Amino acid sequence: MLTSFPETKNNWKIWLAAIALLAVGFGAGLGVGQSKISLQGGKVEINKGISNSADYSLLWEALDELNAKFVDKPLDQQKLLFGAVKGLVAAAGDPYTTFFDPQEAKQFADELQGTFEGVGMEVGVRNEQIVVIAPLDGMPAQKAGILAGDVILGIDDISTATMSVDDAVSRIRGKAGTSVKLTILHKGKKESEEIKITRQKIEYKSVDFSTKEVNNKKIGVIKMNRFGEDTRGLLDHAVDVIVAGNYKGVIVDLRNNPGGYLDVAITSASNWVGNGDIVVKEVSFGDQVKEYKARGVTRLKGMETVVLVNGGSASASEILAGALQDHKLATLVGEKTFGKGSVQELSDLKGGSTLKITIAKWQTPKGRSINKNGLDPDIQIELTSDDLNNDKDPQMDKAVELLSH
Repeated sequence: MLTSFPETKNNWKIWLAAIALLAVGFGAGLGVGQSKISLQGGKVEINKGISNSADYSLLWEALDELNAKFVDKPLDQQKLLFGAVKGLVAAAGDPYTTFFDPQEAKQFADELQGTFEGVGMEVGVRNEQIVVIAPLDGMPAQKAGILAGDVILGIDDISTATMSVDDAVSRIRGKAGTSVKLTILHKGKKESEEIKITRQKIEYKSVDFSTKEVNNKKIGVIKMNRFGEDTRGLLDHAVDVIVAGNYKGVIVDLRNNPGGYLDVAITSASNWVGNGDIVVKEVSFGDQVKEYKARGVTRLKGMETVVLVNGGSASASEILAGALQDHKLATLVGEKTFGKGSVQELSDLKGGSTLKITIAKWQTPKGRSINKNGLDPDIQIELTSDDLNNDKDPQMDKAVELLSH
């Protein structure tokens, strides 16, 4: 794709233009065989029934002026390139459409694999504020008192008012043993507090399994921390134990699970949802709808199931919970989910960089929009900070009660 542009003495500028065009194409939902993009004398024109053009020579002019006049020279051209692409992608106005330079791309891949250095929490945007989607169980953020739904007002005394999600994440992450100071406004509180957290190497399994015995009945508890690369094998093992062990029911704990891979959410749901039934709908550019269906053997068919959710249950968690709720295969207990119902696609770019692009939005099998709306539980039970401080879990207690009769 890049080599389709003519060779010029300013080939490095054309390379930047090509990457810019790639970002525009995916970010605008193009690339479906209906739109045409052309480069004429520095002007980019996008034609899809409506006129839309931009004179990209402004970018080259600004770059030339910087290189000619900036006081501290020479400027790092690679850094300028990454900055230009970051700015281009950020201008799309979607907090989840982002550009990762090679180092950031590696960090993102490590996180999906369940290994990285930081404080152990997922952050996002709500009402134009940086908020905590979910602190990971047993990790430094949770131990320091960070809760799902907390607003991050500052990072090391720097206001987050104009920060992007990626900027906030890069500031919070860091080498194990170092610390970060967060200014936090807890949900329902009027006064913020400063919390200092020591970073550590974050390693965690995406699935943990345990058994509760109540009234001589066995209840399986599947705690899903994320939908990652190791999820399928760990979940299969848990299901093996449940199927072979004469269990009365199963609790799927999706609280503070920020999501992960779509395919893993589909295969996970397929343990309950009948083969060929819809798990989730994807609505993309031009209101095109794609249905993702369950596949394989429904090993937990007929198993009484309760799903625990809260404000930290997002993305793939909402796909699984929404599918089980719509098909009446489980009772949802807890609090309203986060509402992160958009689809991101990873595109590998030149030199190890990656573009994460929002290409669609999720709907439950019955057509309920997840994005920004979240899912309402069938039984609403709040888990307060007082409960946590006193080692109480009324949501889990309710799930056990429902399954122990």
